[in-house]
Amino acid sequence: MSEKTSVKCIALLAMLTAVTHVSRLAFQFLPNVQPVTAILLILTFTMSTKDALIVAVLSIVLSNITLGMGVWTLAQILSFAVVVMCAAALKPVQHKLPLMVHIVFAGAMGYLYGFIISLVQAPFFGIQNFWVYYLSGLPFDTMHALGNAGFYVILWPILPPIIRKFMNK
Repeated sequence: MSEKTSVKCIALLAMLTAVTHVSRLAFQFLPNVQPVTAILLILTFTMSTKDALIVAVLSIVLSNITLGMGVWTLAQILSFAVVVMCAAALKPVQHKLPLMVHIVFAGAMGYLYGFIISLVQAPFFGIQNFWVYYLSGLPFDTMHALGNAGFYVILWPILPPIIRKFMNK
């Protein structure tokens, strides 16, 4: 990778981090509905796992400085890391998959994210019955899944060409 390309990459990751941060703030009035997961999935598919992980960590830390830090910050980072790793596993075949499979995958990642969050947070909060705790959060996970699917539909035709154009300039 040339120095010029790495500077472009850093600038693009900074812009995507800013977009995820602002979008989290803009949609905070809707519980668990924001385009962060969709952006991270698309970033994993169009750039790299490392790039998506960088944006995931930076966007969570940055937005939690505004929205509030706590043990959930670690849970969010871990959850997004798992989501990005699942997308990375799908990356070799993702270009062969129809858009509907991408949309279902994005939705499923909302449920996976919620499961990991619950798994990590339950011990911190002294939750004795994990399944009751997890199931009580399922409506929020459903909102996350539906939001992911909707944002993926909107962003999939737009974001990859922008990323490719930016990186090829």
